[in-house]
Amino acid sequence: MVNSYKDLTVWQKSYDVVIKVYGLTRSFPKEEAYGLTSQIRRAAVAIPSNIAEGHTRGHRGEFIQFLNIAFASGAELETQLLLAKDLQYLPEPNYFQVNVLLTEVMKMLNGLITKLKTSP
Repeated sequence: MVNSYKDLTVWQKSYDVVIKVYGLTRSFPKEEAYGLTSQIRRAAVAIPSNIAEGHTRGHRGEFIQFLNIAFASGAELETQLLLAKDLQYLPEPNYFQVNVLLTEVMKMLNGLITKLKTSP
């Protein structure tokens, strides 16, 4: 039973993405502190934050809207992580580790959105 957004597996896994992203971006060049590092962290934090806010609103339509925002932030994060890898700020093994988890979150978000849209 889901009593809180914290009970949602998708929130838990997206929270894990944030923790991993913060760890990985600590080693980015200092000149990226207000650039790519900040953007990546912001996009990562937006995913569980929007899940939490949408769930707390208590209306299905609003929850779906916030899940869509979380999904869009995930797509933004995918792009930024790929860029960080290609700029050689993020080693490939680290990129793949966080990307696997992010892909799982994206699939879960997509499934939850679909389920909420189609269930009575």
